[in-house]
Amino acid sequence: MIEQKFEDALHRLEEIVYEMEQGNIDLDTSLKYYEEGIKLIQFCSERLKQVEQKISVLREQEGGGFIEEKFFQEGKDG
Repeated sequence: MIEQKFEDALHRLEEIVYEMEQGNIDLDTSLKYYEEGIKLIQFCSERLKQVEQKISVLREQEGGGFIEEKFFQEGKDG
């Protein structure tokens, strides 16, 4: 099975939303798109969580030097 890329999944999701917004598709096709869209959203959300866990930033400490910390920390806003 070929590994899906985030950008490809997001692009396909945008296509699905566009098609559904046009309102020119039948109920069965709408349901198919909805189910595919849910799977794509789940994939993208999981991928973003994985990336967030890897991202870290260097923050300058008072008095000089830097400290590495996670970009997204649980329990903090933002």
